[in-house]
Amino acid sequence: MNSTNKTVLITGSSTGIGKSAVKIFQSKGWNVIATMRTPEKETELNKLDNVLVTELDVTKQNTIDSAIEKGLTTFGKIDVLINNAGFGMMGIAEASDETLMQRIFDVNVFGVIRTTKAILPHMRANKNGLILNVSSIVGLFTLPYQGLYHATKHAVEGFTGSIQYELKSLGIDVKLVEPGGVNTEFINNISLTCNKEISDYKEGLEKYMAAVQEYMGHLSTSDSIAEIVYNAVTDNKEQLRYIAGPDAEQFMAARKSMDDKAFFEMVSNQFGLLN
Repeated sequence: MNSTNKTVLITGSSTGIGKSAVKIFQSKGWNVIATMRTPEKETELNKLDNVLVTELDVTKQNTIDSAIEKGLTTFGKIDVLINNAGFGMMGIAEASDETLMQRIFDVNVFGVIRTTKAILPHMRANKNGLILNVSSIVGLFTLPYQGLYHATKHAVEGFTGSIQYELKSLGIDVKLVEPGGVNTEFINNISLTCNKEISDYKEGLEKYMAAVQEYMGHLSTSDSIAEIVYNAVTDNKEQLRYIAGPDAEQFMAARKSMDDKAFFEMVSNQFGLLN
């Protein structure tokens, strides 16, 4: 899919991968609908040519419908939807906060489904389109203390894999980009699921958090992941999954080469969880 008169709608464009993707697509000649919950706070993207900054909260259907309508009014069509909005959680599953549990599924899973459903009538009418969902490498395996976040990404993987069968004959392609760790505000804004402290988990969680802090220096940049997103949209390949980032590639290679027990032991040792 080349850039000639093409338009992309990107959710979660205020920071991180989403913001980087807006800049890359715009620099390549695309029209970009850059969506976010609070567009009035955006001071950079709204200065770019052929970029429409507008409100879209993936938990509110009226803002989804409005953003699509504004995009169509401004640019005439929408060729690509990039579902990027989301947030992370870290903590003890047993101590999960009920409100945060519901919130992360509402944003990370149901938000993807809502925006996809909303754009499909337009793409079906054109008999053309591409939906790219930014998932995570942890949608393919699991790591400690992120059970709820991982569950949402497994759900996105399942939803995306299934709808490709439904949409292919209609001229609509579906793709997944699966990053590893990304050094963005996403990391800084990860919510802790714990609403209470359970002493039995304290030592393991502290070891895990210390390992995560050490790991922070090896994260991919949002720009590098956004480049993979752009390439996935434009490479014209019939490829569903794009593993994104050196750490993601290493973890995936390890997972493919090991049985469940060996992978469990490797991850547990890496995060200091085995005595």
